[in-house]
Amino acid sequence: MTMQSDHNAAGRTFSAAAAGAAAVAVGGAAMAQPPRAKGPVVWLDMDQQQLDDAYDQIVYAPNREQVGKRRLFNSERARAAIGAPQRLAYGPSAIEQLDLYRSRRPNAPVNIFVHGGAWRANRAADYALLAEPFVTAGAHYVILDFINVDDAGGSLFPMVEQVRRAVGWVYKNARGFGGDPERLYLTSHSSGSHLGGCVVTHDWRKDNLPVDILKGATLSSGMYDLAPVRLSKRSKYVKFTDEMEEALSAQRHLDKLATPLILAHGTYETPEFQRQTRDFYAAVKASGKPIELLVGEGYNHFEMLETLANPYGLLGRAVLAQMRLTAGA
Repeated sequence: MTMQSDHNAAGRTFSAAAAGAAAVAVGGAAMAQPPRAKGPVVWLDMDQQQLDDAYDQIVYAPNREQVGKRRLFNSERARAAIGAPQRLAYGPSAIEQLDLYRSRRPNAPVNIFVHGGAWRANRAADYALLAEPFVTAGAHYVILDFINVDDAGGSLFPMVEQVRRAVGWVYKNARGFGGDPERLYLTSHSSGSHLGGCVVTHDWRKDNLPVDILKGATLSSGMYDLAPVRLSKRSKYVKFTDEMEEALSAQRHLDKLATPLILAHGTYETPEFQRQTRDFYAAVKASGKPIELLVGEGYNHFEMLETLANPYGLLGRAVLAQMRLTAGA
């Protein structure tokens, strides 16, 4: 694992040869595949197939199902250790609820987690394993549920609106469950980090809430500009529009960013998820706002999330430090 504080311009281009090498590294069967004729370039140096693959995690993380089973298994064990969460509603619809894992510490800081799943899958209950190290360290841990893009008719706007509203609800209600609204933090992964990016670049004054409602955020393995995503096969289920691309691309709204950020990606993630993170990091740094980049050496997209569940893992250690907490305190 390495920590990186400067933008690596040399790593911006992920060639077809590098993509092939990655495929061989994660699956020997790729060696038997004959060379594929490259089609017209669609984005950067990628043709349509390469771009589609760059937004399809299974191409670069063939152990997705294995890691997913670990996550569910370890979530059951975490609930057995720290207790079932309190289920609270932050909005009127059935999905607008959250799981609250409470610390015994009074006036404790609060961390809010936004899960991924290609905007289509997963629920708060699937991520209980993340709560244990934070509850043990003296923080409340909140895991959000929200509508998926299929149920939203292909629009990302309802997802973003619900997650933003959930953050506002936690701020307004923190004291009621023993939390400190002035120490609110956010963590996220994958498509959840796209939503998280939209949260940290939201103008909270429109909701009569503090601009610095979040004292820090850690966004892992995310997407921060929807232009290339719109060109990929994800457009088959997301009904992208010019308005959606512009409004929900966090990198285009850095003037509203008032939250210190940590960004992260693994070296075995897809080329586009790596580039998206590096480019967002570079843009924030160029704007003069506080930003840090973490690179997980040898981790793929799904394995990166496991480091958040470990207080001594790459993400777990970083988020606890961001919150000024000590593991096991």
